[in-house]
Amino acid sequence: MIQSRRLSRQRGASLISLIVLAVIVGFFMLMGARVFPSVNEYLTIRKAVSRIMANNPASPTDVRSAFDKTIEVEYSIKTISGKDLNIQMLGDSGNMRTSFAYNIEIPIYDPTVFILVKYSGSATSGGIKGP
Repeated sequence: MIQSRRLSRQRGASLISLIVLAVIVGFFMLMGARVFPSVNEYLTIRKAVSRIMANNPASPTDVRSAFDKTIEVEYSIKTISGKDLNIQMLGDSGNMRTSFAYNIEIPIYDPTVFILVKYSGSATSGGIKGP
């Protein structure tokens, strides 16, 4: 007698599930590719403001002019300029807090679908920890 083989069920991903997975991965890669330049710009701005404030500038004018000089060197900063910085004096100590905030609309499907990303940051001179 010939033993009947029991048919085992195949396991694994079907073609449809692979296509759906490829579409999902592609969508997230597209979002990352669209958002990455704005995140890179934000990190560059934050680093520039922190570096300027670490040098203990004497006045708000010095902060703005140093930031404008940084923009001339850092080609990736296009969204804000020195006049957009919010500079506050902290008491009578002569220390300052410089903050910035801006929004970027990233087009996903023109002209109807955008991602709105809000960025903000601050740095303080004199070694004081900012919020």
